[in-house]
Amino acid sequence: MARAVELAPVLGDSRVDQVLGLAATAGRFADDDLPSILGHIADSKPAGEVVRADEAHSVQNGTIGWQALGQ
Repeated sequence: MARAVELAPVLGDSRVDQVLGLAATAGRFADDDLPSILGHIADSKPAGEVVRADEAHSVQNGTIGWQALGQ
């Protein structure tokens, strides 16, 4: 929590609150976990651009590459 208090004036309360929520979900509260999570958020795409595998969408390339096998 001391690290969160240090980061709040620099990054804003809402950003630090978001990071604390993610840290709580992941159970990560070691010394450098909050800056690590902040760095990950900064380097990541917005949530709307992330591809998630589900029943409607697969992240696999497909099987077209196997088509010529055995011909």
